[in-house]
Amino acid sequence: MKPLEEIKVLDLSRVLAGPWCTQLLADLGAEVVKVEQPGSGDDTRHWGPPWHVFGGENGHGEEKVAAYFLAANRGKRSVAIDFARSEGAELVQRMADEADVLVENFKVGGLAKFGLDAATLRARNPRLIYASITGFGQDGPYAGRAGYDYIIQGMGGLMSLTGLPDGEPGAGPIRAGVAVADLFTGLYCSNAILAALHRRNATGEGATIDLALFDTQLAMLANQASSAIVSGRDPGRQGAGHPSIVPYQPFAASDQAIIIAVGNDRQFARFADMLGVPEWLDDPAFATNAARVAHRARLVPMIEQRIAARRASEWLALLESAGIPAGPINSVSQALSDSQAIARGARRQLAGGALGEVPVVGNPIRIDGRRVDADLPPPALGEQGEAVLEKFLSPADYRRLRDAGVVG
Repeated sequence: MKPLEEIKVLDLSRVLAGPWCTQLLADLGAEVVKVEQPGSGDDTRHWGPPWHVFGGENGHGEEKVAAYFLAANRGKRSVAIDFARSEGAELVQRMADEADVLVENFKVGGLAKFGLDAATLRARNPRLIYASITGFGQDGPYAGRAGYDYIIQGMGGLMSLTGLPDGEPGAGPIRAGVAVADLFTGLYCSNAILAALHRRNATGEGATIDLALFDTQLAMLANQASSAIVSGRDPGRQGAGHPSIVPYQPFAASDQAIIIAVGNDRQFARFADMLGVPEWLDDPAFATNAARVAHRARLVPMIEQRIAARRASEWLALLESAGIPAGPINSVSQALSDSQAIARGARRQLAGGALGEVPVVGNPIRIDGRRVDADLPPPALGEQGEAVLEKFLSPADYRRLRDAGVVG
C-alpha cells in the first residue's frame, strides 16, 4: 500500500508548479484527477518541440503531445470540463465535495466567479485541503500580478547569484537551466498538503494553503540569504565557483572539465599531496578553508595549471582513490545513461494509456526499498472523462454535456 492511497486530489492547476505538486502526490499513491479545458487542455501539452508522437493505428492519424507535459503529469487521470459555464462549474463543485485535496494556480480571486474558490468549496466540504499557488501570494502589493518562473528568479535574487562575475567575458546574470522556482514551489506545496492531511487526521478540519513562487524563491536562497542578512552585504556572482569553499569548482583537464569539491581541510591536505605540492599546507594562505577563500585568486590558477596536464579520466580515478569528491560535467543524456542512474531505475517506460508507451524520469523517493513512482502514464486530454464522471453524471447527461462542449 502506498502512503496516500485513498486520498483523492482534484487538480485544477496548469503548467509546472501545481502539476509538479500533484504528480508527487500521485506517485505517493493519491488518486489525482486533472481538470483541463476541453479542446486545448494544459498549456504545456503544446509547448513543443520536442514532441511525443502517438497514435497512427487502426486508420487514425498520428497525434503529438509536448515532452514538457509528460514531465509533470504521470499518475493522473484527465477530465475535460469547461467550468466557465455554469453546468461545468457545478460539476467541478460536486467533484470537490468528495475530494480530500484541491490544487489550483489561477490568479488571486480568479476562481471565485465560478464558485470554485476556497471559501465556497470549504463551506461545502470542511475537510477539503485547498491549496493555491500564485506568483506572489494572496496578499501584498503584488498579489494581483501573474508570476512566471523567469521573472521570479530575477525578482527573488537568484539571478544576481548566477552567472560570471563582473569584469569577466560573458559576465551577467543568468537564469537557472530548469524552472527551479516553479519546482521548489510544487515541492513546498506538497509538503504543506501532507502536513495538512496529518493535522486533519487529528482535528477533522481541512485547510487553506497559500504558496507563492516569490516566497519560495526567497526561502530557497538558503545560505546566500542568510549571508546577506548576517553580513549586510549582497553576495555576488561566483560563476561556477562557491562563495564559501575553495577549491570547489570545475577545472579543465586536458580533454574536458571536471568538478572538484574539496569540502574540508583534511581533504585539501590529501588533494595537495595528490597534486605533488604538499608544501601548500605550510603556507598560511592555504592552511584553512577561510584562508583559501581569501586567497582564491592566487590558489585557483595554480590548481588549474596542474589539472590541465592530465586527462579527466586519470584525475577522476586519482581523486576517487584519495577520497576527494569529484565528477564529470555530463550532458542530460549522459546523466540519464550513467550506470548509477541505470542501477537506481531513474528512467521508466509507462504504457497502457492513450499516449502509448511514454518515457519518463521517475520519482527519486524510495520507501522500504521501493520507488514510489506512479504506474499510470500521463493522460491524453480527457482520456478518463467518461469513467471519472459516471459517478456524477448519468450516461444521458454526460452525452448532453459532451455535445454542448461542457465536457470533452
